[in-house]
Amino acid sequence: MLQTPSGGAGSGTAAAESRLMSIGTVLNALREEFPEVTISKIRFLESEGLIEPQRTPSGYRKFSPEDVERLGHVLRMQRDHYLPLRVIREHLDVLERGEPLQLPSVGRPREGGDDELQAGVQGPTAARVGRAELLAAAEIDEEQLAEWESYGLIASLPDGGYDAEAVTVASLMVELGRFGIEPRHLRAMKAAADRDAGLVDQVVAPLRRHRNPQTRAHAEARAKELAGLTVRLHAALVQTALGVRLH
Repeated sequence: MLQTPSGGAGSGTAAAESRLMSIGTVLNALREEFPEVTISKIRFLESEGLIEPQRTPSGYRKFSPEDVERLGHVLRMQRDHYLPLRVIREHLDVLERGEPLQLPSVGRPREGGDDELQAGVQGPTAARVGRAELLAAAEIDEEQLAEWESYGLIASLPDGGYDAEAVTVASLMVELGRFGIEPRHLRAMKAAADRDAGLVDQVVAPLRRHRNPQTRAHAEARAKELAGLTVRLHAALVQTALGVRLH
């Protein structure tokens, strides 16, 4: 085995460069935890100043392990806490200063006694994004959003805001649009999603009506678990159907 000399600026630079990754490699590294992340999403987060990858002389992005770790922090804060990018940027500054970070809990009962649990069950903190935040996060314009709303693919809440999951829906709509799939093509998918949601609701409804506050608190976790299973089943059925047609 060849022995490389230790120390020296040249060897340090070479070692640092060897750790750099292309955007495709970063995408593969992140997709295990964040299966819905896309190259356009990474580029958008860069354009918002949340990451600053290096550039080769020919303009290609090169990401360090620290960049990937930072991306992971951003994606987790979006997924788990539904934070807008402005707030995420502030939290990243806190992490860089080495200060303790307190993230808000979203829609989950707090740990503690029965009184706190009861409060969490009766009044969980709902995740909301404003219209401007939705447009910015999904990189869409008013016309696109209005069209999706007309097909019922995205709906505003009574207070005029949007459930944070609308950001995910809008981002996926953008990706599908690049393949020529239009909102009118997705009405059947929306109807199927509504039926799946109804099925999940039937299963967890007895938990929500239970007298025990802890049992009611488990209803949300059970609903999320069932939703995840239905998504996986739908994906498997689509893959199976495509496999049959391709053969």
